[in-house]
Amino acid sequence: MYRSVPVPAATDLVITNARIVPVADAHGHRAEAIESGTLTVTDGRIAEVVAGSVDTADLPSDTEVIDAGGRWVLPGFIEAHGHLGVHEDGEGWSGDDTNEMTDPNGAGLRALDGIDPTELGFKDALRGGVTSALIKPGSGNPIGGRTAFVKTWGRIVDEMLISEDLSVKSALGENPKRVYGEKKTTPSTRMGTAKILRDAFVDARNYQAKRAHAEAEGTPFDRDLVKETLADILDGKLALDQHCHRADDIATAIRLSEEFGYRLIINHGTEGHKIADYIAAKGIDVILGPLMTSRSKVELRDRTLATAAALARAGVRIALTTDHPVIPINFLIHEAALAVKEGLDPVVAIEALTINPAAMFGLEDRLGSLAVGRDADIVIWSGDPLDLDSRAETVFVSGRRVFDFDAGTGTANVADSHGPTLICEP
Repeated sequence: MYRSVPVPAATDLVITNARIVPVADAHGHRAEAIESGTLTVTDGRIAEVVAGSVDTADLPSDTEVIDAGGRWVLPGFIEAHGHLGVHEDGEGWSGDDTNEMTDPNGAGLRALDGIDPTELGFKDALRGGVTSALIKPGSGNPIGGRTAFVKTWGRIVDEMLISEDLSVKSALGENPKRVYGEKKTTPSTRMGTAKILRDAFVDARNYQAKRAHAEAEGTPFDRDLVKETLADILDGKLALDQHCHRADDIATAIRLSEEFGYRLIINHGTEGHKIADYIAAKGIDVILGPLMTSRSKVELRDRTLATAAALARAGVRIALTTDHPVIPINFLIHEAALAVKEGLDPVVAIEALTINPAAMFGLEDRLGSLAVGRDADIVIWSGDPLDLDSRAETVFVSGRRVFDFDAGTGTANVADSHGPTLICEP
């Protein structure tokens, strides 16, 4: 049952009497928690974070002042690898736009064109304190398409967009060989998948040379969306988000990246614990997960919740993912908690949901911390988020209050981007 109340305006905000966990400072260095502090927001950005209280008597009348009562205040979490809006939860085939499985090279595709902001997963994200997500095409193709980093609250995806100039999704292993093997076409093996990638990047290099020649000569040149995107990877403008589970596929991903000189980010990394030292020595980031799945295919047979701790101990920078809707996105914090149970440092666990994924994609000056100048994506938790009985109680996206949970009634208030707040039973 739903009823409407007015949308909360984006006003200046003061949160006081809070246990503030900034995660990182303005220079990206680890920041200690403030046991009792005050956080101020102006024009949708963090304006001040201080210990103690501040005088609120002279604040403008429209300033929202929240006494947190000792509750924990953290930056909004980041889903570093998910399919919000392109694989709509509970919608079946009609809501699944993750894979254009008609051409192994989908570099000309863009996730942005398939995102439905009304998907239920966006509300689930707010329930779990997730305020931004890097949405990616699926793993059916060796090259799946361009990703899109968005806020998890909004009406039109273009208005939610942070950037779509960050990475391109790619895949190795079982998925592409199964998809195209069933079609009796290349790639039907791991060798074939690697060849598709090599061919694509060789073509992109040739394209770069022809483009440069045409520009130097001042002659017309036919643009190609696929090759333009791949050229941007070779030029370092985009990273390659490489789906790979098995250790041998991770090694292949690294081999290809070194062959062509592009920046690689391992996605999933299920067997990363087996070669953690190798990944660390190569300086490769890993977006790990989902951690709570069954062993539904061979690639997952050695899945373990201890992989996060093994990678972090080796010196690998990690982020965590639910791979929504594989695991509901509001369970992202629970993946971190389970990784802590298996040896991951709790501080690193929170960093893996905040500053680490932001920094992996060059967005640490906007997201992932409560440093001054960052986007006011803020979550007030009832307690330590890593405790199972803690929950996100209030969520702000860019300084706008978009989610409240009423513990007394069990009611969640989610600000609807079309106008009213929809108050609904969870």
